[in-house]
Amino acid sequence: MNRRIRATVCTLAAAGLLLTLSACSEAEKKAVDAVDKAVNEKYEVTYEVSGKSVDEIEFAAGGGSASNPKLEKVSKVPLPWKKTVTLRGIMPPTVVPISTDPTGSDLTCKVIYKGKVIKEASGENVVAGCIAVSPMGK
Repeated sequence: MNRRIRATVCTLAAAGLLLTLSACSEAEKKAVDAVDKAVNEKYEVTYEVSGKSVDEIEFAAGGGSASNPKLEKVSKVPLPWKKTVTLRGIMPPTVVPISTDPTGSDLTCKVIYKGKVIKEASGENVVAGCIAVSPMGK
């Protein structure tokens, strides 16, 4: 009798372990699928720069990778300046206005996603530019 109970308990334990492992691998698969979707999904942002004058504007336009985005550059553009770009996945939307004018603190930069400002900087803070977290990473 003891042997039969032990065999039954061992069989049930093995079945439970198998079910647990398959549930974990299913959860892992769902997590991997969600990350893949977020990394490959495209989204649009609009950059805006305003102020008196700017020497150049650097911005992420979708080239490169999320960890090393390729920045494009425009020089001597009239302000206000606006540009809509398509980015992918967790790539951070980035716009950096650069001015050698000592009154360059009059600059403002914005990153707009679906009509909402997700990052804004002005005055002395514009030196670091506007670098937002990708809306796909949220």
